[in-house]
Amino acid sequence: MFDGWEAQAAVVARIAFAMLLGGVIGLEREMKDRPAGFRTHTLVAGAAAMLTGMGDMMLAQAQHDHDGRVQIDPFRLVEAVIAGVAFIGAGTMIAHRGRVVAGITTAASLLMVAVIGVAVGFGHGWLALLATLLTFGVLSLLAWLERRVTRRDDAG
Repeated sequence: MFDGWEAQAAVVARIAFAMLLGGVIGLEREMKDRPAGFRTHTLVAGAAAMLTGMGDMMLAQAQHDHDGRVQIDPFRLVEAVIAGVAFIGAGTMIAHRGRVVAGITTAASLLMVAVIGVAVGFGHGWLALLATLLTFGVLSLLAWLERRVTRRDDAG
């Protein structure tokens, strides 16, 4: 039951780091009162890190048990993460009068935090941190541009 507790503890640390990074993006979405905010982004990033961390542990166990012959594909877990996030992301998008779709940016940010969680789960913390900063920067830039365009439209 507690085989490889050190590996499990490392995965828990990765989950916590992924949740922290996902929470940064989620906080930005929460402050803008979007359909998926802090909790959703935090949980998506953590779930992605846990799945890929478990994949790493399964791969290590398979290599240990089968003399290097691996019969497990941990990248299928990545596909499961993407499928799950697609379902959640679809729920955040709303069509208004059949013309305008809202929530696409939030769905995209959920996908991004899932991929950030995958990166953390596979042990690529620096990549995940930099991707978080880039994502936060893009979302902040979009907000700034929206404010400028709104002010220009109101003035004209």
